Amino acid sequence: MATVALKDVTKIFGDGTVAVDNLNLDVGDGEFMVLLGPSGCGKSTVLRMVAGLEDPTAGAILLDGELANDLAPRDRRIAMVFQDFALYPHMTVGDNIGFPLRLSGVESGTRGERVADVASALGIGDVLARRPSQLSGGQRQRVAMGRAIVRRPGLFLMDEPLSNLDSGLRAELRAEISGLTRELGVTTLYVTHDQAEALTMADRVAIMRRGILQDVGTPTQVYGRPATLYVAAFLGAPRMNLLEAQVYVHLDRHIALHMGEQTLYLPWNDIRARAVAHYHGERIVIGMRAEALTPVPMDTDGDVLRGRIRYLEHHGHESLAFLDIGAYAVIVDDVGGTAPEVAETRGLRRLGGLVRRMASRGGDGELVPAGTAAHNGHHNGRPGPGGRNNSGVFSDAGRHHRRPAELAVRLAPYPQVTNGHPLAVAVRMEALHFFDDRGARIDVGWR
Repeated sequence: MATVALKDVTKIFGDGTVAVDNLNLDVGDGEFMVLLGPSGCGKSTVLRMVAGLEDPTAGAILLDGELANDLAPRDRRIAMVFQDFALYPHMTVGDNIGFPLRLSGVESGTRGERVADVASALGIGDVLARRPSQLSGGQRQRVAMGRAIVRRPGLFLMDEPLSNLDSGLRAELRAEISGLTRELGVTTLYVTHDQAEALTMADRVAIMRRGILQDVGTPTQVYGRPATLYVAAFLGAPRMNLLEAQVYVHLDRHIALHMGEQTLYLPWNDIRARAVAHYHGERIVIGMRAEALTPVPMDTDGDVLRGRIRYLEHHGHESLAFLDIGAYAVIVDDVGGTAPEVAETRGLRRLGGLVRRMASRGGDGELVPAGTAAHNGHHNGRPGPGGRNNSGVFSDAGRHHRRPAELAVRLAPYPQVTNGHPLAVAVRMEALHFFDDRGARIDVGWR
């Protein structure tokens, strides 16, 4: 059993690359923690620092509450499973599994019993006399796991152990690894870029981007209430629909969310309405997953978006329709940056609280945004929406670089519709996500 705590950990390589930036993360005793993110986000570097294979540039690594920065790898009671198996080709399976015990001076008879027990639990008891070259990929991965388990460590470190296997075998071994580590009660730190592994195996998921921790929580939390725009875009298949929206507040009635040719109305009694109202007259990002959209007849009233099918994807058990709804999409780069189309559209302005945004009311109770004819000049000495160009998601410059939204909607398998067919979808307003210009969640009552 072991606990891991990373306190303000930073790793900067010799060439100036910041691999990990001020990371704070706690892993509980017996917890299965998954570090998730794209290649180059720093997750494997974190694992190597915990293992003692890399020294942190700054910060503290605590194992069982004790500072471990200067502790040698062999003294950390850890076992590591690598992506490439790292088996000794000249040794048999039994010798590979028992090698750590041999180094520790465990007597031959005891060593053989422990190797046999571990091999049997992993389903490779009948191949102990073979060499790695005679095994399948799945068997070799089981041998690598057996070599780690036989040591009875306090902490498992797994660095993308399934990435070299085919999809069917990955699914099988996901269940085996998850079940085995929980049965043994061993604290596990697991690195992957595969969100399916993270969401199905983890007790908690820590999502990284460019060395910075973006979000941490249970799979349900990070999927259902992503902390940042990046997490929202990274998790889910199909990806969350992320749309530009202009906010207009109608006091005590609703908040109008204008998305190009479409408008949705957030009721004033919705608990999120006060938070969204702070962005009156500005643009935000609205996120909606495919499961929040339900096809309905074209003449349906209420919270409905209408458009035409741009193209269809058939997946056997379902079809995905991508609708042109006359709105603009926000595209987030896979590798941790903003995509070029969005990188050139900067500057959504934050002006502070709702009261400071109010200049006058129209007859219908709508707040008039600063910078309009109804409100000349500045708010408390600060320029209106046209006066600043902060590094946000949107700007009026570079508008031609924006990408038309393709709203992903789930349909029945092989529906009786084709490209160009009109389609209306009802929106579950309670399932919407709201993000500001810097990609942070706009919300109340955080988790």
